[in-house]
Amino acid sequence: QEQLVESGGGLVQPGGSLRLSCAASGSIFASNIMGWYRQAPGKQRELVAWITRSGSVWYRDSVKGRFTISAVAAKNTMYLQMNSLKLEDTAVYSCNVPASAQLPWGQGTQVTVSL
Repeated sequence: QEQLVESGGGLVQPGGSLRLSCAASGSIFASNIMGWYRQAPGKQRELVAWITRSGSVWYRDSVKGRFTISAVAAKNTMYLQMNSLKLEDTAVYSCNVPASAQLPWGQGTQVTVSL
């Protein structure tokens, strides 16, 4: 079964930037769409952004203008460029298909925004 591996998280100050990667063992667009999720402590997992094979994208309002989702199908990898990070962006970020039929979750990558 396809596996997802997230990387690129870390500790950054408010206003800083990080670039997350999501590597799939198979085709990153096997389901024609992939997304980034995040889960902050004590909160439910939420969808942050998605991208389709054709290049359509969507962002939740709280990250619009700051985050950019992209993918390189030939590398089976999806990215999330995060700029102007805020304290409230602190969470474990994971990737998966934004649909009812999802892949097994990877371990995610921790993003901590702190003074």
